[in-house]
Amino acid sequence: MFTNSNDNTRVLIHLDTQEKAAPPHPGPGWTRFVCISDTHSSIFRVPPGDVLIHAGDLSSFGSLSQLTRTTDWLKSLEHPVKIIIAGNHDHCLDEKMSLEYYGPQPGLVQHARAMVRGLASRGLYYLEHEPLHFTSPSGKVWKIYGSPAAPMYVEGSFQYTSPTEAQAIYEKIPDNTEILMTHTPPYRTLDRTKRGKDAGCHILSSRLKQLKQCRLHIFGHIHESAGSQVGDYKGRDTHRVSVNAALPNSCGRVIVVDLHD
Repeated sequence: MFTNSNDNTRVLIHLDTQEKAAPPHPGPGWTRFVCISDTHSSIFRVPPGDVLIHAGDLSSFGSLSQLTRTTDWLKSLEHPVKIIIAGNHDHCLDEKMSLEYYGPQPGLVQHARAMVRGLASRGLYYLEHEPLHFTSPSGKVWKIYGSPAAPMYVEGSFQYTSPTEAQAIYEKIPDNTEILMTHTPPYRTLDRTKRGKDAGCHILSSRLKQLKQCRLHIFGHIHESAGSQVGDYKGRDTHRVSVNAALPNSCGRVIVVDLHD
């Protein structure tokens, strides 16, 4: 178990594993975020917490049956608030994919999108380039924003091909965002591939420098760079926690972040 704390930032970071569980919830005035990503239709052991965040790639090959398997699992978890975004593997949620000859049928895409939107009544919220305000059990109202986008690599969903397109996507993030969910990492933040390339997004990295109130950024996509780090940014009163929450290469180690309200 790894714990990082700072009296000024009021942040605790834990690594929850099969062998050692994260320590008990720190108590009133704190919100516990449980961070996962890239589960690809597999089911993992997930520790309890106030908010469960899933940063995309809910399915392996984008089929409705794979998506349903994941959402059924997430619905069964007891976290009071659960928030998900899609990723480049989640073809059945991307309306643009239905326009390609190899993509899912339009009717299936509309059905899948309606299904994930309907999960809000079960405390499971799907975000697609949009904000959400939610109240944690401590009573704190958090401002979160979720985007499934990622730079083009191979054929996939929610991908962009130019800096202009990326700029249009990330300028939509509200300046007062406190918790940011993206599928892609920013450039040079937990984005190193097994071939040694920094595969994160330059435009997202630039936008993050402007988000002075963002305290936690959760993403995935680059499995081999799963982990967390705390950054010190000029002009900010608090540090920002960055979490690559991808599970496939982490041996099921889930990153838990406690933020003081």
